[in-house]
Amino acid sequence: MKRELFPGGSTALRIREANTDDISALAKLHVETWNATYAPYGMKGPSVAARAVQWREGFARAPRWFCYVVERSDGALVGFAQANPSDNPEFEGELGKIYLLKEYQGQGLGRRLLGYVARRFLELGINSMWLYGDARNPSRHAWLAMGAFKLDENPRIGNYGWKDLRELAAAPE
Repeated sequence: MKRELFPGGSTALRIREANTDDISALAKLHVETWNATYAPYGMKGPSVAARAVQWREGFARAPRWFCYVVERSDGALVGFAQANPSDNPEFEGELGKIYLLKEYQGQGLGRRLLGYVARRFLELGINSMWLYGDARNPSRHAWLAMGAFKLDENPRIGNYGWKDLRELAAAPE
């Protein structure tokens, strides 16, 4: 199901559940957004081909593995959030990935994506979630502002968690 976020011509954006037809676009977007986030720290991520394999493997684990995308009215993807049940004993769900193109950051889209993820987890009976990332990721400030807490004292590791997803689930659709 598609939901219009910001109506109006070329600026209309929708959040919808991703599907296998999105694999190529997701792989390209994943590489672009990951590199924009981590290249300044001297890190280089996998290629588009490697990301496409990872996305195909992920979709094979559906329906408990899931992904939402932010789509422009022309069909181009500008962001995504992927999540699945967790093997972390302290958290039932894991936010595996959340990325937005830089020009779409700061508009509330990340909060909306997290709302979709939280609502899906709650539907699955999953009430908590964590994410692992590099603590230098500038998005850490947004995660903390949205109720996450840092799980460790290591300044390089970015483990963050939400013990109760109900507040995130209340984010606008």
